[in-house]
Amino acid sequence: MTADAPNSQAEIDRLAARVFLVDRDGSVLLLRGRDPNRPEAGWWWLTPGGGIDDGETAEAAARREVREETGLVIDDVGEVVFRRAVQFDFEGLRYNQREQFFCVRCDRFAIDRSGWTDVEVRSMAEHRWWTYAELVSTDEIVYPEQLAQILTERLAALD
Repeated sequence: MTADAPNSQAEIDRLAARVFLVDRDGSVLLLRGRDPNRPEAGWWWLTPGGGIDDGETAEAAARREVREETGLVIDDVGEVVFRRAVQFDFEGLRYNQREQFFCVRCDRFAIDRSGWTDVEVRSMAEHRWWTYAELVSTDEIVYPEQLAQILTERLAALD
């Protein structure tokens, strides 16, 4: 399909930084979102994070995205603990995204939405701390799909 075809989508290659925010009890903070252009596609849960701006390091993007999406200020996100490539549609665009994930331990905190962009306001509904048991037993869509296993491995390495 060409870019001029009626049902075609522009494709965006993007690098992204995402963060597993894990509290002292091992629960992970996830945000609930959806594509506002496709409400029929339903809701999903995902970690804080987003695109890396030109000239920005993955670490700086991870810190910025966490601050914008949650209000939490992080000094150090550590090393990349997980990588994945994913393709998805959002607001009429097809993203080919390569993601780097960091894992940060923190105390639970109140989410501050004042840094949300217009896109986040349109697409995000809520946040929630998820336990391991909830992650492995849920029927809801969670990204990355193998989050419970990833966290088990990474938290063991951090402890």
